[in-house]
Amino acid sequence: MRVLMVSWEYPPVVIGGLGRHVHAIATELVAAGHDVVVLSRRPAGTDAETHPTLDEVVDGVRVLAVAEDPAHLEFERDMVAWTLAMGHALLRAALTGLLPGWRPDVIHAHDWLVAHPSIALADMLDVPLVATLHATEAGRYAGWLSSPLSRQVHSVEWWLANRADALITCSAAMRDEVAELFELDAAPITVLHNGITPRQWRVAPADVAAARARFAPAGVPLLLYFGRLEYEKGVHDLIAALPRIRAAHPGTVLLVAGTGTAADMLVTTARTHRVRRSVRFLGHLPDEDLTAALAAADAVVLPSRYEPFGIVALEAAAAGAPLVSSTAGGLGEVVLDGATGVSFPPGDVEALAVAVTSVLADPRAAARRAEAARGRLGAAFDWSAIAAGTAQVYARAAVRGPITLGRPKIPTGNVFGREEAKPLRRRRRS
Repeated sequence: MRVLMVSWEYPPVVIGGLGRHVHAIATELVAAGHDVVVLSRRPAGTDAETHPTLDEVVDGVRVLAVAEDPAHLEFERDMVAWTLAMGHALLRAALTGLLPGWRPDVIHAHDWLVAHPSIALADMLDVPLVATLHATEAGRYAGWLSSPLSRQVHSVEWWLANRADALITCSAAMRDEVAELFELDAAPITVLHNGITPRQWRVAPADVAAARARFAPAGVPLLLYFGRLEYEKGVHDLIAALPRIRAAHPGTVLLVAGTGTAADMLVTTARTHRVRRSVRFLGHLPDEDLTAALAAADAVVLPSRYEPFGIVALEAAAAGAPLVSSTAGGLGEVVLDGATGVSFPPGDVEALAVAVTSVLADPRAAARRAEAARGRLGAAFDWSAIAAGTAQVYARAAVRGPITLGRPKIPTGNVFGREEAKPLRRRRRS
């Protein structure tokens, strides 16, 4: 098949797990014999002079990376306008640089940011539109759509979900969330987990020893969180649990690797709980340093309050690290409590502390679970199998043609019906 993937991120422009997901699926589809073009963008804040549009083949995938328009728009300040401008640029690139010489059999849209160009191209070309919803606005905000921006994003997600000819989510939890939020039947939604390439996460023993010497020279217990620093990742819960963990295991050090809008808040949280000296904020770590730190950690802790899938859990397992995670969303499907890790309810600081202390208290059991987690990767999270499942979705998708849709009604309360929840006050991101 000829597949046109539309994504707002694709290597080297990678914001989170979405970019890695699209790259893995695209390259695996090419390896299986499909003809894949990815329509994406150049880095934010650039323009056509500094970063002109590229049309090149990388890893067998033809990539059209589109330059930004001259308009002075910033993602964080002008999100909706910026997204519309990006969509316009993607659409122009497809019309002038791709069509009519190459016509796709299917269009695959990844998340709400590319809804406009994906829907326009599917309508114009009369081909099936497949959409993968990697997360939802309501999910990030615990069911609250309190700001105009959140309501705008939610409405675009609703539009894409209801216009698509076939839908994919990365976990069963996300399938149920999407069906509830966008008034859909869950049964036709296909669940395809994210995957992992384990060989990329193997670490030499000497590198593990060097990481231990760097981060825990006195041989103290070493905990690690890695990923985006956003409120929904729950890192503040891990920091709040650290005094109890240190009471049971004196000297425990927590490494926090990553960047995000919650970074300053987390430093304040560490000071509030009087553990600032026990928390090392590492920022972005190069891949080789991160893999060594993962392998050196006594436990990798993933305390997310909202997590559509949790690809970081796969990466930690590939590095052989013992896992402690919340059961939020897809994490409850990736980490099997007692078998491949230890789990706790999201937002429960006391249960988090108990889970971590139990892992530190029995390193042999932790090592057995880590080995089981690594052994599960090849069978359950193989990218080639996931790409084959994606191709099956393409083959089944039937064109419904352009659909006229009105605006969705957005509840004024909690869209999940959890009225006891409180709106989360934090800056949103995609």
